[in-house]
Amino acid sequence: MIVGTSRFAGTVVVLGLARSGLSAARALMASGNTVLAWDDTPERVKTAARAGIPVHSGADFDWRRVAALVPSPGIPLDHPTIVSARAARIEILGDVELLGRAMAERKFVGITGTNGKSTTTALIGHILEHDRQTVQVGGNLGTPALSLEALWADGTYVLEMSSFQLDLTREMSFDIAVLLNIAPDHLDRHGSMNAYVAAKRKIFRSGRLKTAVVGIDGPDSLRIYNELRLRDGLDVVPVTTGRRLLDGIAVNGGLLEDRGRAICDLAAATALPGRHNWQNAAAAYGAARALGVNAETIARALLNFPGLAHRMEHIAAIDGVQFINDSKATNGDAAARALACYNPIYWIAGGRAKSNGLSALRPYFQRISHAFLIGEAEQTFAAELDGRVDHSLCQTLDSALDAAAAQARADGRPGAVVLFSPACASFDQYADFEARGEAFRELVYELERRQSEQARRAWAG
Repeated sequence: MIVGTSRFAGTVVVLGLARSGLSAARALMASGNTVLAWDDTPERVKTAARAGIPVHSGADFDWRRVAALVPSPGIPLDHPTIVSARAARIEILGDVELLGRAMAERKFVGITGTNGKSTTTALIGHILEHDRQTVQVGGNLGTPALSLEALWADGTYVLEMSSFQLDLTREMSFDIAVLLNIAPDHLDRHGSMNAYVAAKRKIFRSGRLKTAVVGIDGPDSLRIYNELRLRDGLDVVPVTTGRRLLDGIAVNGGLLEDRGRAICDLAAATALPGRHNWQNAAAAYGAARALGVNAETIARALLNFPGLAHRMEHIAAIDGVQFINDSKATNGDAAARALACYNPIYWIAGGRAKSNGLSALRPYFQRISHAFLIGEAEQTFAAELDGRVDHSLCQTLDSALDAAAAQARADGRPGAVVLFSPACASFDQYADFEARGEAFRELVYELERRQSEQARRAWAG
């Protein structure tokens, strides 16, 4: 836990007591601040009370006694408490901003993008560990910012930054900032695509920024790249997976190239399948080079990267069918990246749909042998798939998995994959994508146990 966050001349209100909010409240109190917290979830309130965190009975506060408001990233900026705090000219900031102030002499790497930021963040941390550098990895990925360990002056914080977290930064500036890609997402929160892009652009706030690594394969990120090139003194590194670059980092046919020089063959990196993961690897390479890691060390680290849970995670092979957990695919663009990697696919999808639906997946519909739909989106997705992809309404994940496994086994097609890549948020049935992915994993393990028991009985009989 980070001790040494800012000392405020008044109460600090912490709004929301999920992982980042609870972590922020603890760190602020340990640093000598007076904290008053609020959450509308009774279980979270009980957890906070057990930790000794004072909890306010409502979401209205006497702003005359408040010095700062620290909202959890998931709370919309038009929440009445945030609106009233802004009207009272209260400082509003997030936990990453507090970490940046407390550890100002350390190096900070920030990674954002609509898709791929978790893998890229983990990759950078993995590379730095291979180089025997002192590093802490977290933010939107795993450990909340203020639950990370305090580092000595030569340490580096590698932080995944969502658009929500970036919206809560005021002065936070990264030494190295990475933007992977931009596609429509969270538009219900941001209100428009322009506002979403503006939130992503905040990762390139001037100050300590020395290097910007930017994916240039999409129009919005390419536009930002061209803007950044006009900044004096900023090293702007382009990343692409579609063509060769003599002034940047590219992947062609799996071959990672640094300004035209071959570095390694990513086809040998078994945990990084597909063109989208090649972009992640190239961006991680660019960030690591900016931190002084040599190319050979980076190549070795990329090739032995173990991968992340819930991100195209191979769970098991049962009767010749592969089972892949891609619960992290919470939007259509992310699911499309998974569909591009497999064929034939028995696809499990659904949950709470986002505004862009399945439009990004249409080029890959021919890879889908059958779709098994769940959650709130099953009727909407069924309408989009009607006449294009055979599909079944399964409502729940357990029903979908059983049906997909049975269909794949009955069809007997070589290379068959049961792919759980929902293209939806999880909140209709699960607390988050991690809980949803864990449920899928356990269901596959249970299926594997049943199949093994049936085979054992058949052999014994």
